[in-house]
Amino acid sequence: MKLLICLSILLLSAGLFAQQPFNGVESNLGNLFRLSNAKSRSISPENFNGAKGGGGKATTGTGANASRELGQGWKVSPSVDIAPGQTYTIAEIDGPGSIQHIWMTPTGNWRYSILRLYWDDETTPSVEAPVGDFFGQGWGRYAALQSLAVCVNPGSAFNCYWPMPFRKKCKITLENIDVQKMVLYYQVDYLLTDIPSDAAYFHAQFHRTNPSHTRRTTSYSTT
Repeated sequence: MKLLICLSILLLSAGLFAQQPFNGVESNLGNLFRLSNAKSRSISPENFNGAKGGGGKATTGTGANASRELGQGWKVSPSVDIAPGQTYTIAEIDGPGSIQHIWMTPTGNWRYSILRLYWDDETTPSVEAPVGDFFGQGWGRYAALQSLAVCVNPGSAFNCYWPMPFRKKCKITLENIDVQKMVLYYQVDYLLTDIPSDAAYFHAQFHRTNPSHTRRTTSYSTT
């Protein structure tokens, strides 16, 4: 009788575990074996809205001249030009979901390119910082950086791997406050998936007191 009770408890526990699907957001070496119903998507100058199968189909773009003998599928649109004073919308995504990776290579003065991220119905950004400082390049010139959250590779290839969940919507913009045009190469990889009720929102703010003190704060918050 005791054996049957123990087996029943084990089966019940296994059933409860099976009823909790993996949403894919917290992927790591310890759970690579778990299957997920999350839909992976990617936004870039080749695929502005992250449409499934939408990459590599551009016929016009900043690389059109270089790829003129190669044709469609050969990085015809690897980047975008952002004029002085222009705020460019990098991504606008309907949720629920989570940003999993951002890569970008911006030209010009990185202190004059302002990155902003808005979650859900926000009118004030949760992330607002110069693009160089956000990726750990506070001196305005390339410095190799290798960490779990942020990697900056040769050629000023900025990468961040902060999981950034959102419930309704995500909007990412970059404002060029310089007097010169800038060129931006970028890719935003994200998941469309269920987000747990206890998930907080990613925040990062840049603060500076002239002439010499600069700091950046990064956090997760429920507001």
